[in-house]
Amino acid sequence: MSVVTPFPHPRDRQVIAAFDRLELQRILDLYGRMVAAGHWRDYGLSFGPEVATFVAFRRAAERPEVRIEKRPRLRLKQGPFALVGEHGAVLKRGHDLPGVLAPIERRLLRLVEQ
Repeated sequence: MSVVTPFPHPRDRQVIAAFDRLELQRILDLYGRMVAAGHWRDYGLSFGPEVATFVAFRRAAERPEVRIEKRPRLRLKQGPFALVGEHGAVLKRGHDLPGVLAPIERRLLRLVEQ
């Protein structure tokens, strides 16, 4: 009963990569429009020390069709945001989220027009 557990020191805390509120709102807005178009049915979020990931699925049992990643360490190089395709190829990378989401937005316009 006399075991004392020390509080963790602030510098020992591990920083977790995450989407901020406006980024997540933009991503979920796109997700909602893709669901309304009947293209996506499920999504997942993952947050780790190196990368924050949003994945979208056509069906829950398949591999993700699209993966949106945020890697804060790359903010000074290629940009923190990346759009990764179904087979793992990086489709778009950049510093601003709307520019990275542009290929999906264009595909959404084609889905609605048909």
